[in-house]
Amino acid sequence: MSAADRAAGLAYRQAGSPTDPPVLLLHGYPESSYMWREALSALAGAGWYAVAPDFAGYGDSEPDPPGSWEHHIEMLERFVDELGIGPAALVTHDWGVMIGLRWTCDHPDRVSALVVSDGGFFSDRRWHDLANAMRTPEIGERLIRGFTREGLAGALQAISPGMGGDAIDEYWKGFADDTRRLGHLELYRSGDFEKLAPYDGRIGTLGLPALILWGENDEFAMVTMAERYQSELPGSELVVLPDAGHFVWDDRPGEASAALVDFLARRARPGGAG
Repeated sequence: MSAADRAAGLAYRQAGSPTDPPVLLLHGYPESSYMWREALSALAGAGWYAVAPDFAGYGDSEPDPPGSWEHHIEMLERFVDELGIGPAALVTHDWGVMIGLRWTCDHPDRVSALVVSDGGFFSDRRWHDLANAMRTPEIGERLIRGFTREGLAGALQAISPGMGGDAIDEYWKGFADDTRRLGHLELYRSGDFEKLAPYDGRIGTLGLPALILWGENDEFAMVTMAERYQSELPGSELVVLPDAGHFVWDDRPGEASAALVDFLARRARPGGAG
């Protein structure tokens, strides 16, 4: 299963009719658009046009150095422009949160609703141990170059009960060569949270319908972060899925997709309640 379609240099998956209201889904690390496979189907079945790109260097998208946070935002902007998507309901996970919410703050007219899962957007946040290792010169290079498929599978499956072999195969594409691997380091090393200081509190002022969807057992972004979003986004809804960790869309894809579709139907359908 590949992301066969391409726009602005990015491979992407799509489902539904382009004449239906759009939903843009941004994956996390080290995943790809494959993580949205059940969500795409559920959204199309509910009358939405769902589009999920592979960020450059992940999934079926070729690398486009540098792999920095800022460059991924620039590529997202070109992708949205080329497809003419918008305003779209934006669904984000992990690094997709950092990329997508920063883009939303700069282009609020392009977004009609927000879904945030398992990722922070706060200038006072601190990186977890794995990220700190990746951000450290030499240590990060040894770490990222040392990954094998078996090692990646062991690491992901140890914390994600729903991570199957097909998902590992898809996410392993992001480790296919040295350029892709070093792009991971560029991403994390560009992720200085103080860059978010100008955006502190901005999401809460946009007046967008928002769903916070989280894995109860997330070890990288604790549920307290989800609760912080809920407190800072007026009118937002919080769904915490039990027996799910950080990779909630792999662990509980059916429940996560159902919660997404329900929220969009009630809060983001054009002409419906906001």
